[in-house]
Amino acid sequence: MRIKFLKYNLDDLSIDETVNKAVELINSGSIHQHVVLNAAKIVLMEKDKELADIVNSCDLISADGMSIVWASKFLGNKLKERVAGIDLMQKLLEIADKNRYRIFLFGAEEEVVKSVSEKIKSKYNNLTVAGYRNGFFKKEEEPEIIKQINDSESHIVFVGFSSPKKEFFLHYNKNLLTVPFCMGVGGSFDVFAGKYKRAPKWMQRAGLEWFYRYIQEPGRLWKRYTINNFLFLITVLRYKIFKK
Repeated sequence: MRIKFLKYNLDDLSIDETVNKAVELINSGSIHQHVVLNAAKIVLMEKDKELADIVNSCDLISADGMSIVWASKFLGNKLKERVAGIDLMQKLLEIADKNRYRIFLFGAEEEVVKSVSEKIKSKYNNLTVAGYRNGFFKKEEEPEIIKQINDSESHIVFVGFSSPKKEFFLHYNKNLLTVPFCMGVGGSFDVFAGKYKRAPKWMQRAGLEWFYRYIQEPGRLWKRYTINNFLFLITVLRYKIFKK
């Protein structure tokens, strides 16, 4: 069920319901974009109406972050559960293996995305990694990248670079792509490749996964996980008080 979180669209689905919806979109034959909401992205969307419009237009929008779930409860419309991007990617890989889907990996450093490709190939026998490419490119290279993705004849493309770059890339190339399901997975490739560790289950349940990620890379993430979290809190409180 699609609801409003603050002033943004969000699908109130469990992870299993999200997987089922994704399979439905893959089998529909048309092109679909999946996106996740977290505290940092809400802050970006508050500043960037174009990004907000793109996110609101996506076919499937998941709550990636316990901050979104907690805020939904605080605002009186509690979500079913968190649907973390990396968990959804894992589930979709299992579905891809079951249904013999083809996938394309796009993002991260060359050695990272290559490692992810090799790990997926070694774990899943039935899916096909139809291609991969690192996430470093210039605007003029986009047509070549689109051709590479389309030539792979994939069912799913996982896009592993940061926001809002991946949202803009997918949105503005959506009419050129022939892959049914396009999913931004942020830094998930780094975790799959073993470059960074994922938080223990108890920290995930406690909403502390962000802190575990922060202590592994404080220099790059301090702003996202301090300033942005504070701004997200202010945004939620302001909405609670003024309802706008």
